[in-house]
Amino acid sequence: MPSPIDDVQPFRSRTTDADLDDLRDRLAAARLPEAETVRPAAPGRRRWEQGVPLAELTDLVHHWRTGYDWRTFEDRLDRIGQFRTTIDDVGIHFLHRRSARADATPLLVTHGWPSSVAEFVDVVDELADPEDANAPAFHVVVPSLPGFGHSDRPATTGWGTEKIAATWVELMKRLGYDTFVAHGGDWGGPVTTILGGRFPEHVLGIHSTFAAAPPGSSTEGLTTTEREWVEQTRHFWRHRSAYAKQQATRPQTIGYSLVDSPVGLLAWILDKFAEWSDTDDSPFETISRDRVLDNVTLYWLTRTGASAARIYYESHNSLDPELRVDVPSALTIYPRNIEKCPRPWAEQRYRRLVRWRSPEAGGHFPALEVPGYFVEDLRDGLAAVLAARR
Repeated sequence: MPSPIDDVQPFRSRTTDADLDDLRDRLAAARLPEAETVRPAAPGRRRWEQGVPLAELTDLVHHWRTGYDWRTFEDRLDRIGQFRTTIDDVGIHFLHRRSARADATPLLVTHGWPSSVAEFVDVVDELADPEDANAPAFHVVVPSLPGFGHSDRPATTGWGTEKIAATWVELMKRLGYDTFVAHGGDWGGPVTTILGGRFPEHVLGIHSTFAAAPPGSSTEGLTTTEREWVEQTRHFWRHRSAYAKQQATRPQTIGYSLVDSPVGLLAWILDKFAEWSDTDDSPFETISRDRVLDNVTLYWLTRTGASAARIYYESHNSLDPELRVDVPSALTIYPRNIEKCPRPWAEQRYRRLVRWRSPEAGGHFPALEVPGYFVEDLRDGLAAVLAARR
């Protein structure tokens, strides 16, 4: 048998010109609906009440077709370092940026939906080789979830968050990292929680922007702010989670639109970047148009709209209610995230909570919205985690 490291192969993505021409042709031929009937005179959140405004989408489609450069993003991924390996018959794509520092700690970063490895390309270098010599450094590994990006699309069921976490442990072993720290948000949050709870012999500690409280937690004793968090989260799941219910129950049905129509895919994903970011009107107040298009184009060119949606079918509401995390943990709850867990609830699951932060700005995509703060917070959180093990 080959040694594990032999199973890891360098990867270089090169989309054909024909595929890029096809994308532009589809964008040029797109059939758009009439404008939304809620059109306030001033910019603001109300402009998005019925979904992505026609004017916003029209402008972005035009830029996607005439101004956006996919090749720049391909080159960016190559500079970071792309690789693939096969685990349980599914090819796993990942970015791997080794630090030049001898004291660097291996760090596994897991994205969610509707995101991809594109969420973290702007922070990888600073995490690996910080300008400040006193800041901690990391060997950064950012895998594409199965069914996302350049990872394979699973042909069978069973690829939920539990299996993904076990796969990540095997991936890190193949890279020579028997122990590591982990970070995740969105679906990366449950994966990271499972890593900390199921694999304490390999996971030194975790940092997450998603805290999963055990079910049935009482609001008694919570502060006014914490009660507001609970109500906001409940309101989200009652009134703004149709996308999750669709993908959890009928991912194949929505998948036809997501794989066949680039405009449909763009609207489906842009809606979430708009609603879940900490902005007054447009997500482009904090996130560049090209970075959003990097993410959407990656979905489009790899035809993963349907396969990525299936993570909801596999894992929605499936986190083990009895799972507890005993490795040191750091949690950051951004103010405009879609789920905000009170600290007393989080402490029921994360039993060595060594650092807790609730900053004043940021939403669901902090590595894109507030990258400077995100890097500093992740470093400080993981430093606290590692110090707790000494």
